[in-house]
Amino acid sequence: MNFKVWISGIVNIILFAVLLIMALAFVLSKASGGEPNVFGYQIKTVLSGSMEPTFKTGSIIAINPDIKLEALQENDVITFRIDEQNLVTHRIIEVIKQGEAIMFRTKGDNNDAPDSDLVLPQNVVGKYTDFTIPYAGYFINFAISKMGAVFLLIVPGLLLLGYAAVSIWQAIRYLERKPDESTTKSV
Repeated sequence: MNFKVWISGIVNIILFAVLLIMALAFVLSKASGGEPNVFGYQIKTVLSGSMEPTFKTGSIIAINPDIKLEALQENDVITFRIDEQNLVTHRIIEVIKQGEAIMFRTKGDNNDAPDSDLVLPQNVVGKYTDFTIPYAGYFINFAISKMGAVFLLIVPGLLLLGYAAVSIWQAIRYLERKPDESTTKSV
């Protein structure tokens, strides 16, 4: 097989795979209202350095939303709501039980002091699953933005169409030359 044909096939596969992955990431993120769910786990983006070195700013982490609050204990890392729009992921440093009530005192690994407010059970979104991809959160945040959607869906699509047009043009040129060679070989 010709080296150019081999490289052409590889480039074609890569462009198609990138387009497919971007479309899938975009659809998953839009369907879940922001960050995607994968196999029942929620994918969250780390926006601050409060938990470094456990995970870096810009990483994505997976949390399990299906947890039993009574099973949470010291050193577990949880994601919880601090208000309607903001989530925080910090480590439990103390489980406080008062009768039937349970609350959690949390602290970021990189913070000097514990969080000022206790975490109520109804604010716990999930437990960190020890799955992290460093710096991938920057990509997810870009992908769900309007500019990211344009860049990650339209640009690879245009590149794929352009590549297909060039391939078709080259095939037509090759076929137009082919008949000339066959007429000179007749006996």
